[in-house]
Formats: sequence, structure tokens, C-alpha cells
Amino acid sequence: MKILVINPGSTSTKIAVYEDEKPILLRNITHTAEELSPFGDITEQQDFRRKIILNELHQANIPLEFDAVIGRGGLVKPIAGGVYEINEQMVNDTLHGCVMHNHACNLGCLIAYEIASTISQCKSFIADPGVVDELSPLARISGSPLMPRICIWHALNQRAIARRYAQGIGKEYEDLNLIICHLGGGISVAAHEHGKAIDANNALDGEGPFSPERAGSLPAADLIRLCFSGQYTEKQLLKRIAGQAGLTAHLGTNNMREILERIKEGDEHAQLLVDAMLYHTARQIAAEGAVLCGNVDAILLTGGMAHSDYIVSELRRRIGFLAPVYVFPGENEMEALALNALAVLQGKREAKIYQ
Repeated sequence: MKILVINPGSTSTKIAVYEDEKPILLRNITHTAEELSPFGDITEQQDFRRKIILNELHQANIPLEFDAVIGRGGLVKPIAGGVYEINEQMVNDTLHGCVMHNHACNLGCLIAYEIASTISQCKSFIADPGVVDELSPLARISGSPLMPRICIWHALNQRAIARRYAQGIGKEYEDLNLIICHLGGGISVAAHEHGKAIDANNALDGEGPFSPERAGSLPAADLIRLCFSGQYTEKQLLKRIAGQAGLTAHLGTNNMREILERIKEGDEHAQLLVDAMLYHTARQIAAEGAVLCGNVDAILLTGGMAHSDYIVSELRRRIGFLAPVYVFPGENEMEALALNALAVLQGKREAKIYQ
């Protein structure tokens, strides 16, 4: 089976070609600010990015002969976890206002659907988008009926890591209770109970620990006062929640290698902020232990920051009493997408219908 994988980010487009489980092409195409400046809305970049993908395949002498094209799922309406065959309703929801946020990942389904439609008997899919919602009824309730809790989290990578861990110990993901923490530009923490994430934070919009790029939970009354202060526009304040928040707001950079190097060189302020971020992350992980009533088989740490021995050791020091801690550094989205598509093509998993 030949599979094309498409994973758009804000300033890059990752693509991969797999033959069954084997990657035969991996590319990370970066886009400069100048290249993206003509586009107002992210969805306007669809044609630009599609042409770049097709050119990259042409340069690698890979013909447009695929059994499936799978894209990173966008932020459409909340859905259950799994693989979804892209249909017109998903495309329409992405293009015409049902999406929850204007994020580059929304291009994943649009481009996958467009490319697959030009190839005979080729299917297009998304898998475990960031809006996967399997929250328990208790988790949905907040202190205001105007604002029920929702989750936007790293569902794709978390579920892939959960399955990898389960396979490694000879069990099924559905047999385990896990707490998984994705440590990236945003930090998401979820309680996985027998194959479902029954609690997870909104890692994009302002809930949970702050991170290199996001503010996490903020004092609500102070935020309201800031909104009415006249000092900022709505767009500017939203950037202060996600993008220009967290360590970026405090230290002027989201580059964790640079920040950790500053700590090594004796920057006490940088150390205070990173330690505070890890303190709040550990607190969120411990809270998910209460969600699972202390019945936790393992805690899994993943994402780019999990490469850092300092970050892992500090988290392990604070949360190791809850359950054994295992580390799966990096993001495994390309492989996860390919294997999800392959499972459907091989009849091992059934594609769901988006509606």
C-alpha cells in the first residue's frame, strides 16, 4: 500500500510517502514570512501549498499513484477519536465557518481531499485531530453554563504513543489507564481510561499549564479587565493567549534549546520561568491522577521538550510517586498518520463517517 502523508504547520509543510510501514520519502518544507504574506486567511494557502507538495513529489520522481492520502486533521467540530474518510461535509465545515480556529492544520484535510480526488480509487483520510472529544460528562462542566469545557489537545501523538507503549508491554491500549503529557509549543495533558481520553485540557485556548507559546489558565477577572482596558484589540489579546504567550512573552523566545542554554550559563530568571512551567505541568499531571482515582498504570511524556534531560528529570521528581514514568521524545505524527491510513486499507480498522 502506498500512502501520502500531509502535515501542514504554521510555517512549514511536512510530507511523507510510505510503502506499508516503510517511509520512502520524508520532507519538511519551510515557508518564509515573505512567501506567506500575500495570504490573509490560512485556507487561502491551500493552492500554494498543494503545488509545493506536488513539485516535491515530482522532484523525487514519485508518481501520483497512491492508495490513500491522509492529512493532519483540522479543528472542525468535536468528534470521537479514530480515522475519518474525508467527505464534502468535512471540507465545507473547514471552509465555511464550522471550524473552531483558523489554524494551519485545517489545510491537512483540504489538500489531502483535493489530491486524492485526482487519483483513481484513492481515498483521503484524517486521523485523531486536535478536537477529538471523549470527555466524561463531569469533565465538560465548568463554573459557568455559558462556557462548558472543551479540549483541544495533541490527540494524534498521544494516542499513537499510548498504542506504542501498550504494544511494548504486550497489552492493548484499551486495557490501560494512562496519563500522557505532550510537551511542545503547547502542553496537553490527558487521562486515558481504557482507550478513551476522558479528560484533557484545552492546550490552545488557555487552560492548563503555560508553555513556550501559550498562556495556559489565567486569572479570569484580570483577563476580563484587560479586555475592557482599551489597551489591546481582540486579535492582540488572542495572541497573548496563544502564540505570543508563555515563555515567549516572558523571555522573548520559544526556542527551548536557547532557553536551556541560558539556564546553563546562569540565567536565574530563565530557570525560574522554566521551573514554574514544569511545576504547573506536574500539577496538571497529578490532577489527572485524581480523574483516574489513582488507578494509573503509567505516565508517558512525549513531544519535543521530552528530549531534554533537565525537563524530564524535573517532571519525574515531582510526579514519579503517581506511577512509573516513560519517555517517548519527539512528535510521531507522520508515522502515526501513515499507520492509521494503513490500518484502514488493510481492514484492521474501520474509517468513521464525519457528520
